[in-house]
Amino acid sequence: MAHEFNGKLAVVTGGSRGIGLAVVEALASRGCKVVFTFRDTGSAQTASAKLKAANLSAIPIQCDIRDEQAVRRLFEVLGDKFKQLDFLINNAGIFGPAVAIDQVPTDGWREALETNLTGPFLCSKYAVPLMQRGAIIVNNLSVAANQAFPNSAAYAASKQGALGLTNAMREDLRSRGIRVIALMPGATETEIWNQFWPEAPKEKMMRPQDVAQAVVAALLMPERTSMDEIRIQPAVGRL
Repeated sequence: MAHEFNGKLAVVTGGSRGIGLAVVEALASRGCKVVFTFRDTGSAQTASAKLKAANLSAIPIQCDIRDEQAVRRLFEVLGDKFKQLDFLINNAGIFGPAVAIDQVPTDGWREALETNLTGPFLCSKYAVPLMQRGAIIVNNLSVAANQAFPNSAAYAASKQGALGLTNAMREDLRSRGIRVIALMPGATETEIWNQFWPEAPKEKMMRPQDVAQAVVAALLMPERTSMDEIRIQPAVGRL
């Protein structure tokens, strides 16, 4: 087992399932100390059991990334305990209302933007003071950051806004030596499809582990290099 990340600390939001859990597993298997956030206790227990069975360890912390005070407390605790943060993976996200624009409930619109856009903003805001030169932030945006799909107004708006946030963060943090990466994976076999396309051909999709491997490769890039975007697609292309 490789140990490229020995001595490093990572925070993965939404790390109890899907791409987030795959990233947690990939980092922990390479010696990284990993903290992952979750909202649903059941999914966190399932993730912890899976990690234990694989002889991996990670620290689960319940945190609603839409709640500024909860996010602030999270990074205050991490700062007191670990002093320094090396990687922040802003992964937590939801699809939101899967309906045409005239049917989108305002509450659902706000929840999608607060989770997919405000959440990464808050986590980055409070994580950056713990980061030093060489640290990396990865924002999981999806291909929806650049592509429009039917019945996805809230999701598309939040992800395209998050791409703007990512690009602005990169410029803000460039002089400090903190790299900011936009992760834009194509169709990946996760539970999110059940919300709007339960019959999607998941056998043609990428696995979460494939996306996690791309994240690991980006984190291992030399400090003098910059990988602004990670774009990966299933071999079959757009489904």
